[in-house]
Amino acid sequence: MAGDLAISASGLVKNFGGKRVVDGVDVAVPTGAIYGVLGPNGAGKTTTLRMLLGIIEPDGGRRTLLGHNHPRDASDRVGYLPEERGLYPAMRAKDAIAFMGALRGLDLKTGRKRAADLMEHAGLGYAADTKIRKLSKGMAQLVQLLGSVVHQPELLVLDEPFSGLDPVNQERLEALILAERNRGATIVMSTHVMAHAERLCDRLTIIAGGKHRFEGTVAQARGLLPMRAHYVPDRDGPDLAAHLPEGAVHGKDGWRFPVPDGGVEAALRRLIDGGHGIAGLSIERPGLHDAFVRIVGAAAAEGKQETVA
Repeated sequence: MAGDLAISASGLVKNFGGKRVVDGVDVAVPTGAIYGVLGPNGAGKTTTLRMLLGIIEPDGGRRTLLGHNHPRDASDRVGYLPEERGLYPAMRAKDAIAFMGALRGLDLKTGRKRAADLMEHAGLGYAADTKIRKLSKGMAQLVQLLGSVVHQPELLVLDEPFSGLDPVNQERLEALILAERNRGATIVMSTHVMAHAERLCDRLTIIAGGKHRFEGTVAQARGLLPMRAHYVPDRDGPDLAAHLPEGAVHGKDGWRFPVPDGGVEAALRRLIDGGHGIAGLSIERPGLHDAFVRIVGAAAAEGKQETVA
């Protein structure tokens, strides 16, 4: 694969009912990485994933998946957890997993054995013979995820996998995703929850308004925003704000302001000379959530400008 990419796409376009829901999206997923597709609800994440998998055809642009120009040619090498969950309620959990593997070419006997092992490692071994209808929503969701990996795919695509899970099952799912990456699989997951992306993703793309807005590492996304200082005065006063750098914001636990290019020393000297002192000071690095809000907010403002124009 050119450049050792599991998935490559450029300029993907999709229209539904005369509306362009994906408009020129680029994706480059390195082999062996966990790659996040981020965006607010309705951004075009699911449509993009479906085009990459060949479930729907793009109206424009190009894509390759595991070296194939026609993604469906590699379907047996792919595991997919769609946003819409669906399992046969009368099936036992391990049989449902084996059945999903059979759809990708895995024989049922091997599938059942792997299913039992997977459930045991996921902390669900006690439920292997339980029918799907008797499982909680979170357990059923984990069973469906195990069904998408039972055939040991090279590529795993997860659409909003954490949606609706309680914290315990979210932690189990994160462990499963990391185990698949350690096995050698490439993982693509869409989400609008930044905490999961920040912990798991090696690289990510941000889509907003159907357009590609950012591509890079989590550190690169966070680097789009300046460092912030958290300052707590020793003595407050009406003139305190005048001694702080531009952009300072007051909160219940003190003040926060962007660290100036020359550092915070000049600002601290003004505060000390002004009689306010320092009861607390820390330098905070912006999180992925902050970068996401900035990128998506800029995209929303751009969309409004285009509408007005």
